[in-house]
Amino acid sequence: MRSSKRTLPGIMLTVLMALVLAATAQAETLKPKVDNFILFVDYSGSMAMTSDSLNSVKIKHAKELIGRMNAEIPALGYKSGVATFAPYEQLSAPAPYDKAAVSAAAAKIKTDYEIYGRNTPMGMGLKDLDPVLSKFSGKTALIIFTDGDSNYGTDPVAEAKALYAKYPNLCIHVVSYADNARGKMVIDEIRAISRCTVPADAKGLNDAATLKKYVKDVFYDVAADAPVTRAMAPAPAAAECETITFGNLNFGFDKYQITKEMEPALEQALTLLKDSKCKSFTVEGHTDSVGTVPYNQKLSERRAASVVKWLLDNGLTGPRLVPVGKGKLEPKFDNKTEEGRHLNRRVEIRNN
Repeated sequence: MRSSKRTLPGIMLTVLMALVLAATAQAETLKPKVDNFILFVDYSGSMAMTSDSLNSVKIKHAKELIGRMNAEIPALGYKSGVATFAPYEQLSAPAPYDKAAVSAAAAKIKTDYEIYGRNTPMGMGLKDLDPVLSKFSGKTALIIFTDGDSNYGTDPVAEAKALYAKYPNLCIHVVSYADNARGKMVIDEIRAISRCTVPADAKGLNDAATLKKYVKDVFYDVAADAPVTRAMAPAPAAAECETITFGNLNFGFDKYQITKEMEPALEQALTLLKDSKCKSFTVEGHTDSVGTVPYNQKLSERRAASVVKWLLDNGLTGPRLVPVGKGKLEPKFDNKTEEGRHLNRRVEIRNN
């Protein structure tokens, strides 16, 4: 008759496996970064157009992406809502987060509506969210799915700033479907208002690993009380000098003076530079294509120098700033259009 007693090594192995499983479960304990979130979808005519880079209609892609994002969001006691703008409509009123409820709300998003005649009052949509945000307590993530192509109503950047001023615990994240210079500029300016934002583009989130990381960066973190993982992990490497590229500094034609309109972007740059581990930055001035190469070279140098002076005058004492003029030789946008020339009249700041 075979004995039913377990040997000591067998018992030790069982105990060891139980300890490993317990440690793993403890290491994977999650904690929410926010208390509430709203998925806010651009329902405008431009979103019903096909994106060449996505090879898909933008609103169809956004609807599908919300479904995949919803599957990744862990249930950590959030309140959530789903809404659209252009026109504004609550598809799911704020309530305790439920995957099925968010999925049902996303299913209401139409993808075959008429393109023409549907303007993009993005600023008005942000303003319409004010009463919803006022009902939340704690930290709120507002995730906007948009191409940024606002062409009607109030300024969306100004409305975003107003929401930040009224709700200090708000963080606006934009999933970008931008496919023109104007849309990219609006999205960049909204992102530049606060350092809390987690930028993402729609095409990049097609990758499952990138989407998973985005959800983690916005919604949750690993709990600080995960001793097994921390004890066994190697010591963290020294912080590296991060790359900072700041491109929201645009000048008027043939101008190099700093204006009031540029100060919010400069203030954001100042904060980033003060917090940076980098010791040196290049401040690059650029121009549009109008005028000669020598003239634009000098103009770009003056633009870079004026930004450096503003930063130093407003308290930057850490990193060294090196002004450099690039003239008209490195355009990023189409110099054949007025808007493209405006965007090329820029200053960018990057680490050396």
